Amino acid sequence: MLIDTHAHIYSEDFLHDIDDVLQRAYDNDVKKVILPNIDSGSVKRLLDLTDAYPHLCFPLMGLHPTSVASDYKEELEAVEYWLEKRKFYGIGEIGIDLHWDRTYLKEQQDVFRYQIKLAKSKKLPIIVHVRESFDEVLPIVKEEQDGSLRGIFHCFSGTEEEAKQVIDLGFLLGIGGVVTFKNSELPETLKGVALNNLVIETDSPYLTPVPKRGKRNESSYLVYVAQALARIYDVSVNDVAEITTENARKLFGI
Repeated sequence: MLIDTHAHIYSEDFLHDIDDVLQRAYDNDVKKVILPNIDSGSVKRLLDLTDAYPHLCFPLMGLHPTSVASDYKEELEAVEYWLEKRKFYGIGEIGIDLHWDRTYLKEQQDVFRYQIKLAKSKKLPIIVHVRESFDEVLPIVKEEQDGSLRGIFHCFSGTEEEAKQVIDLGFLLGIGGVVTFKNSELPETLKGVALNNLVIETDSPYLTPVPKRGKRNESSYLVYVAQALARIYDVSVNDVAEITTENARKLFGI
């Protein structure tokens, strides 16, 4: 059994075939899918999908860094509103993204810290989005780590040194399609990292793994990530499934 710890299959990319997508996931042993939120505009689709497939889909609540703008206070109010209304399994997707521009860096830092504090008060794990921002993200997590903070550095593709810093903070590394890319340095990095520090994810519809690159990503393709890790660690896919599934179960309480 595999758990996709990060997928946006509630997005409009899956509007017309979500039932087939989930059936294919199930047929490929992906028996649970964690759904991080983006912003107030994605909540309805997220919850509709969760309600339709309660044993398969597990929602998270949070404000994504690329949705942080001048109205961020209203967006955070929406996050808090929903956290009071429903059961969520974590706070995400949160973090800092400096890929597009740095206009709202200060706001992103404030929003990230605010949501970490929310997670601690609710005793929930966090899903951390780090894009060209490791040096901005790590100090905030370090400062906020009081022994109770846990979660995943989503879509990890950093160095071995960065991996060790994340693990030392008590976090797991989320490994996705990047590990299958031809020019990726991630396989080499992971040789210095124990398998029991990892969970696996697709980030559907993005970052589609080889051999499906160029297509829309979906949860059934998680198997290609598991196969890549089996090759890197020279273990069976079953071993990868067992270890990463147990990590995800413990983290999210599912």
